[in-house]
Amino acid sequence: MSPDLSIAETEKEITAEFALFDSWDDKYEYIIDLGKKLAPLDPKYKTDDNRVRGCQSSVWLVADYKEGKLYYQADSDAMIVKGLISMLIRVLSGRPADEIIEARLDFIRDIGMTTHLAQTRSNGLLNMVKQMKHYALAYKIKDPVPSKN
Repeated sequence: MSPDLSIAETEKEITAEFALFDSWDDKYEYIIDLGKKLAPLDPKYKTDDNRVRGCQSSVWLVADYKEGKLYYQADSDAMIVKGLISMLIRVLSGRPADEIIEARLDFIRDIGMTTHLAQTRSNGLLNMVKQMKHYALAYKIKDPVPSKN
């Protein structure tokens, strides 16, 4: 997460990072490296309630709401999926619910994920995005006017 950057700026950073690689093998390796760097999720959160539905791999996603912002943690049993969710966390975590809900996440298309992932992985990525936005919507409804601490 880059707290000083907007969602769009963070997306541009990721797009620029992927532009450094010439081949998709290198890009996949980079995604796997991102997954390896993702902090492990406490096993107590690896429950069926926290599983992202519709993913080929097991993916667990939790959100915490502090001072008007959502913070995500996630894990997966597949390294490539951990890399994908780590990018989503980098872009969306630490943001107000409205920003997360409205985020277009164009970087997914811009780096070529929509054309280079297998259909099942693309569906899983979409379901991870949906779950993150659902958390944001739930917290927005719960706390429609977050405090300005």
